[in-house]
Amino acid sequence: MTDHYDVVVVGGGPVGAALALALHAAGVGVVLLEARERAAQSTSLRPLALSYGSRLIFERLAVWRELATTATPIARIHISQRGRFGRSELTAREAGLPNLGYVLDYTALARALDAAVFTSRLEVIRGATVTSVAHGATSARVEFSTVDGVRDCIGSLVVVADGSALAADLEVRTIDYRQSAVTARVDTELPHRHTAYERFTPDGPIALLPFQQSYGLVWTTRSDEADELVNVTAPSFLNLLQDRFGERVGRFVAVGTRSAQRLTLRVAQRTTWGRAFIIGNAAQALHPVAGQGFNLGLRDAWELATEIQTRGPRDEHLFNAYRARRRIDRAGGIAFTDALIRIFSNDFLPLGVARGAGLTLLDCLPAAKNFVVRRMIFGTRG
Repeated sequence: MTDHYDVVVVGGGPVGAALALALHAAGVGVVLLEARERAAQSTSLRPLALSYGSRLIFERLAVWRELATTATPIARIHISQRGRFGRSELTAREAGLPNLGYVLDYTALARALDAAVFTSRLEVIRGATVTSVAHGATSARVEFSTVDGVRDCIGSLVVVADGSALAADLEVRTIDYRQSAVTARVDTELPHRHTAYERFTPDGPIALLPFQQSYGLVWTTRSDEADELVNVTAPSFLNLLQDRFGERVGRFVAVGTRSAQRLTLRVAQRTTWGRAFIIGNAAQALHPVAGQGFNLGLRDAWELATEIQTRGPRDEHLFNAYRARRRIDRAGGIAFTDALIRIFSNDFLPLGVARGAGLTLLDCLPAAKNFVVRRMIFGTRG
């Protein structure tokens, strides 16, 4: 017998789970299809910068209290470029906010949302790999495989929140930055005082994110160098990081388990498809510079949930309303991160001077700084 739902969510990562929780709390009939059998396990830190706006979403989903136990606030962001003049500082006090954001371990976030899904008693089918979606006029049939064989279900709407699901069915624009991000936990001589650093170098940005008593490092560089950085000895790694970042946080004294991830820009050419919505990593996978990717995906989920709750899953105007609601925020987030990489990841002298002048000017114009901060934190509705 085929089960029927208002919404079938494909992908139980943080964005898909957040959407399913919001819909379930509003009384919408939802099922979550997740390929994983259990919560993510990892021995290395995957630092995630969560904006203050994302905190507000998690508060509304009643999961922030659990996340707050391991989240480290960001009160200040220091932006500079290596070997060039110019810097800018963004502060929570100037923005009129308690904090600009928070740093979490991605694995801890995934586990907390898995726990919230379990507690909520919304229906989850784990070990479900979606193989096809057949769209009708008012519903869609989703076929998926499990250890028990092939199954299917029907939803008035389908939401694809998993970047690997149904990739062959979506037209995706891809740009290879020829960079990788090395992530690790690092300890420094000086305390972080809740300050995050974004330091641009010709090979890519280096982000230091305050995490507990240490920093979460996101070191973007050429992919060949990233592979070497994962495998060199800890003392060699710390010396290389010191040379690239400088002395602003004192000496780097320890590093944890390191991992590297290849960086590409992947953008789905459409955010709706038949009876389906495309959100989160399935819609756009961004460079980690400025920490916009996950926050943008979470806003996808929250605003889609809002539209479904307001209009109902069968409303004929739902798809157009969602596209209009997300168009500017999504396009702006994609363009902003891509432009940062293209402008800052080079050693072209005239552009370096222009970058320095721009950072200095931004630091001197509170109104412009506030505009940038609020759009980074809240999107176009900031």
